[in-house]
Amino acid sequence: MYSVKSIDKLIKEFSNLPGIGEKSAQRMAFFISRTSKEYAKRLIEAIREVMEKVKYCSICGSVTQTDPCPICQDKTRDTSIICVVEEPWDIFVFEKAGKFKGLYHVLGGAISPTKGMNPQDLNIRGLMQRVRTNRIREVILATDPNTDGQATALYIAKLLKKRGIRVTRLGMGLPVGGDLEFADEDTLSHALNGRRTM
Repeated sequence: MYSVKSIDKLIKEFSNLPGIGEKSAQRMAFFISRTSKEYAKRLIEAIREVMEKVKYCSICGSVTQTDPCPICQDKTRDTSIICVVEEPWDIFVFEKAGKFKGLYHVLGGAISPTKGMNPQDLNIRGLMQRVRTNRIREVILATDPNTDGQATALYIAKLLKKRGIRVTRLGMGLPVGGDLEFADEDTLSHALNGRRTM
């Protein structure tokens, strides 16, 4: 079978990215092979910069170039409400919608025994620490509306209810089994406004 070693290597690396299958990886590799050297240099520089400058916020767990992140440092935000999400990119979805003015907490995934993700693998301890040391009146559980996200929300809700914290879940508008990152601004806004107590 005909192949080009360097193209195969690039396809293999691209196919390791989340959501990228072999066909997409092939298209990306062949695109890179015929693009300009200037574009390739910009791409390499962008990757290098992310690797060198991006870190995780010591408070919320989101990606940032400063620690704490700009959201955790923002004095205009409502510090009594925390929106719990699975991944940092979920924060970008909320921020793009522009409807939530509280703080965030990133778990780093969801409870999923089939994927080897247990509660101790997530940033739940950090959330409980924030609840203990700050005046939190509400925690919004914005985990994905699928089986793993629901199991994670129920687990966290049980822990928080013991502390007398109001725990809510995003309302209708998000498709069951979907991912938060694919929600549009209007859907997310309706889900926030329609959140319900757990």
